[in-house]
Amino acid sequence: MGKVAVGSVVLNRLKSEEFPRTIKDVIFQPNQFTAISDGQIHLIPENESYLAAELALKGHDPTEGCLYYYNPKISTSKWIFNRKIIKVIGNHRFAI
Repeated sequence: MGKVAVGSVVLNRLKSEEFPRTIKDVIFQPNQFTAISDGQIHLIPENESYLAAELALKGHDPTEGCLYYYNPKISTSKWIFNRKIIKVIGNHRFAI
């Protein structure tokens, strides 16, 4: 469910005027996703990741339209704590 939610955040950003217009540009927008900055983007995806991407692309959005997500235990960006939380999935908060 968490991976689908993260994929949904990316796709929700595509619909927003606040973010870039392509998936690639959303993902690689500076300082947006730790998977980019810490190199996780280069890991070989597991089958579960492909299935999650398919669900998100088909419109399944467990975040209900969220544009942000974070783990409050490890987040260092204080501004994120001011966003309205819509969903909690695992250790992550999904917000608008």
